[in-house]
Parts: sequence; C-alpha cells; structure tokens
Amino acid sequence: MEILRSIVVLVHLSGFAVLFGAWAVEVYNRRVQVTPLMNIGLAIAGVAGLVLAAPWGISYELDYVKIGVKLIVLLIIGAILGMGLSRQRKGAAMPPAAFWLVGILALLNAGIALIWR
Repeated sequence: MEILRSIVVLVHLSGFAVLFGAWAVEVYNRRVQVTPLMNIGLAIAGVAGLVLAAPWGISYELDYVKIGVKLIVLLIIGAILGMGLSRQRKGAAMPPAAFWLVGILALLNAGIALIWR
C-alpha cells in the first residue's frame, strides 16, 4: 500500500511541476497569459492531492489543517486561472499581478507541503 501511496505522491508532484513549469515558460517568454497546460497541471495536482488526503494505508494521523490550507490555495489558483482564461477569451489581457500570483501561490503550496510538519 505504501508503494501505491508513493506513486500518488509522484503524480501529485508531477502536477505541480506541470503547473509551475508552464507558468515559468510564460515568464521566460515574457507573456502574461494562461495556458491549457497550467489548467492540466492544476487538475492533476488537485485530484492527486485529494486522493492523498484520504486516510488509506498509513499508520499516522493526517494533518487536516495543512490539507485544508493547501486546498484553499489550490482553489485560489484555480480561480485566478479561470479569471485569466475568461479574460483572454474575451480579448482582454490578464492582469500581470494575477499572473504573478499564480506562480507565487503554486510555489507557496509546494513550500507548505515541504516545510509544514
């Protein structure tokens, strides 16, 4: 069961890598826009994170406050990406502050996972 949980952790980290990597590519190319790859990474990280939040096959207590904080940050990222995608479809530009907030919050979510014990 621990091997399966480790595989889900790997998928979760891959989702973060896709989200943050797609954001970093846009930063490098000096474009302030949401890409479908960001949404895919967010979905992968979110679904895998919810699977990890289930108390299966572990011998320790889960930190539900930490899980809740990470979920809230994930929902905020999703809302910002949705707002940006909606504005792009209407022909308007995404606000640069919102674009930068996506990367900062994605990195914050990874930091919470690693630092909060």
